[in-house]
Amino acid sequence: MTLICLIRHGENEYTRTGKLAGWTENVVLNEAGRQQAQNLVERLKGVRFKALYSSPLARARETAAPLAAARGLEVRLEPGLGEVQFGAWTGQSLKRLARTKLWRVVQTRPSAMQFPGGGETMRGAQLRLVDTLERLAAAHPRGIVGAFSHSDPIKLAAAYYLGMPLDLFQRLQISTASVTVLALGQGQPSLVKLNDSGPLVFKR
Repeated sequence: MTLICLIRHGENEYTRTGKLAGWTENVVLNEAGRQQAQNLVERLKGVRFKALYSSPLARARETAAPLAAARGLEVRLEPGLGEVQFGAWTGQSLKRLARTKLWRVVQTRPSAMQFPGGGETMRGAQLRLVDTLERLAAAHPRGIVGAFSHSDPIKLAAAYYLGMPLDLFQRLQISTASVTVLALGQGQPSLVKLNDSGPLVFKR
């Protein structure tokens, strides 16, 4: 089995102020987020990574950089790890969005949600993440892979491998700079860690 460590990017001003960054260009880590990225080096010192991958978005790449430098590993950009395409919701305040009719859909029946203005469906985003993770697992059999991504994609992947209906995925919580670990490959997949914020050690 391959261990996939799904690492959410660190804090930025969009997460701090409750705005939906989506695929907005040049959303970078704030001071707290940069410290979280540095802390990952110590938290993950016991993990022997074979490869590191990242969403192409700046906040994920920036979170990956200190760990990559400490390990002498290249960060490979993987669009499949990117944020959900939120369409016209991109850049909007969550408080404002919560007053729209579609908010109830995305919270209670996300399987029926397509984001307005050319955004993705939640079903499509989940399939994209699963396809990406299966491909990474096949490329690194019996290895440990770091994959830097975003809150909703990580929740969507975790829900899929738990056998949780998509309409319940909002019950999961993924904090900034948290680590969620999946065991994938031949045989039954399993969720090893969810939203972990402490040091990790795996016996391999």
